[in-house]
Amino acid sequence: MTRHHAELLMYVAPEPIRAANERWLARILELLGHTRLSAEGLSLPELWLSPDLLLTQTCGYPLMTALREQVRIVGRPRYELADASAGNHCSLILARTGDPRSTLADFRGSRGVINSEDSNSGMNLLRQRLAALHQDGQFFASVALSGGHRESLRWLREDRADLAAIDSVTYAYLAQHAAAEVGGLRVITRSAFSPTLPFITVARATDAQVEQLRGAMNQALRELPDVVQTLGLVEVLAASENDYRIVLDYECEAAGLGFGRLR
Repeated sequence: MTRHHAELLMYVAPEPIRAANERWLARILELLGHTRLSAEGLSLPELWLSPDLLLTQTCGYPLMTALREQVRIVGRPRYELADASAGNHCSLILARTGDPRSTLADFRGSRGVINSEDSNSGMNLLRQRLAALHQDGQFFASVALSGGHRESLRWLREDRADLAAIDSVTYAYLAQHAAAEVGGLRVITRSAFSPTLPFITVARATDAQVEQLRGAMNQALRELPDVVQTLGLVEVLAASENDYRIVLDYECEAAGLGFGRLR
């Protein structure tokens, strides 16, 4: 047996979601005959680029920027959830229920919050949606970094921000298992669709190794119907960088409209 990093850290809450991902990952490792190497102490970028990586999940935006040609795509998940299906998801652009503003244009000059500057769902898709509405390169009066989608939701609930874009898979999980975290909030609109968050492995992996890994992921799903039900994840689809070029297209679209930076 060989030891590798294998972590699914993009969707770790609420607890039923974390536990289901752990069960899925454990079975994948069993099928492949590998053991798990601790990733404790590694940042996400360190994990993504580790030479000991077997499997993890990243975001489509860093995949096409910081990680481009430095990792291999194993596949993309086909969730069947509200606002996420057929290998695609979107962002829900949210505000407080009591806020009287009803359109995106109404929120010009408000307080925005994003989870991180390299997030596709929290930043890139929001920037694309706002690009036609900016004035002199600016839409918000201020833009803060929360560090995570759940924190952005908390900022909205606590009236520390007025508008945020939340990954639709994250939102679906919270709505089902931790409804208080999305309570008092409403959807103003949805972003354009984008490929779901890719699973990746090391750049040196061969085509056969990638296919074997994706095959083990799908076999584990077939063997664990309760995990499929909890995660709403029915299959890992084959994927390539071509599927994710749309992420950069959205970036270019915003830049072409004079909104290259979300502010």
